[in-house]
Amino acid sequence: MISALVVAAPAAVLPAALYFEDFGDADAAALAVAGWQVRSAGGHPGVPGARWASGGVSIVDDPNRPGNRLLQLQASTDGTPAGTEQAQICQRRKFLWGTYAARVHLADEPASGADGDPVIQAFYAVSPLRYAYDPQFSEVDWEYLPNGGWGSPATRLYGISWQTVQVEPWQAHNSAHERPGSLQGWHTLSMQVRPDAVRMFVDGRLHARHGGRNVPVVPMALAFNLWFSPGGLLPASAVPRTWRMQVDWVFHAAGEVLTARQVRQAVQQLRHGGIARMDTVPEAQPPLESRCDF
Repeated sequence: MISALVVAAPAAVLPAALYFEDFGDADAAALAVAGWQVRSAGGHPGVPGARWASGGVSIVDDPNRPGNRLLQLQASTDGTPAGTEQAQICQRRKFLWGTYAARVHLADEPASGADGDPVIQAFYAVSPLRYAYDPQFSEVDWEYLPNGGWGSPATRLYGISWQTVQVEPWQAHNSAHERPGSLQGWHTLSMQVRPDAVRMFVDGRLHARHGGRNVPVVPMALAFNLWFSPGGLLPASAVPRTWRMQVDWVFHAAGEVLTARQVRQAVQQLRHGGIARMDTVPEAQPPLESRCDF
């Protein structure tokens, strides 16, 4: 566990404890060697009875940048639990203080089928919930709702830092800030996680500051998922609706507070050096079980 933070200077020196994934592999199967897990276990979140499908995670060509590859999450629904598939991928559980960032493509419309299902596109870091109201539960996440949900039809982006939660019946204790309106397209979502506060940024602009008991306290796993809200699906149809979320890269500087510009410079330096993957972030001591079911 990282016990101290330093504010990084704007020099071009890469952080000593760094995680970077450029998703440049030939296919998603290769990600397992680098510690990524694709979810197959059922359960929260999403539509009860839906499947978490390994086929919903793939590596695809970037149509706008020849030679670049993207992580793609795909989820689909025909309006029934049995006909709903969701997607999630998680890295090992060893991340706590420091700077998190990912360049993600958020979608306002499905790749195919009718529009209107309440879909959630998420980038986050999370620890397991051992039991209801677990005091050590830790989570910081971004959730984009292009078709609304959770009691509101509004398109919006949530930035959330969690204290704890009970899943059934649902009761959450967290700090949440929302940004209204469309964010269709590519964006860099980042979080500065420190012992005193979490600061969240959209394309380098401050979105929220969360403190107090909503600051993570234990190492977390990096994760992305694409899922449907359990309420409000469009009526059942013979033609499924398919949604896609794409990720260009994900980055974590352990123990360092980096600006959006510093993150961008580090990613450019890694890419120019031909480095598609780097992991110098030490494992938690003792090592922690890494799961992908929350």
